[in-house]
Amino acid sequence: MDCGFANRRQFLAPHRGVRYHLQDFAGHGNDPENEKELFNLRHASLRNVVERIFGIFKSRFTIFKSAPPFLFKTQAELVLACATLHNFLRKECRSDEFPVEPSNKSSSSSSMLPIHEDNNDELNVQTQEQEREDANLWRTNIGSDMWRDAT
Repeated sequence: MDCGFANRRQFLAPHRGVRYHLQDFAGHGNDPENEKELFNLRHASLRNVVERIFGIFKSRFTIFKSAPPFLFKTQAELVLACATLHNFLRKECRSDEFPVEPSNKSSSSSSMLPIHEDNNDELNVQTQEQEREDANLWRTNIGSDMWRDAT
């Protein structure tokens, strides 16, 4: 899978050119063969859960149906606040039922992209390159730890 996004602190991408989709691992003898495949398998599983959760959030909290004009930090806090409220309502209101919209694969997941907070382009490019390197190392370490724990 080539998702087209570079690694960064806010987005840890799967390994490019390595099996990614859950159906790639379905069946006998299709277990991950190395740490990159294991990372991608778990990344795909987590992505599946996150997409289901945002489907629920879009049904319950209409602010998630459009691109909110907030800074990234505010968007992250908004998600946490809505998750807290959702969990509270699910626990305290036993009859809490609401329709879950079917997943719309054509909708862009970019609706939660951050507003740029830094206007210094040259410094920003250097920071982005270092951020990608740091995130690549972080992803490699996570994959190595998962592989070690699984074998």
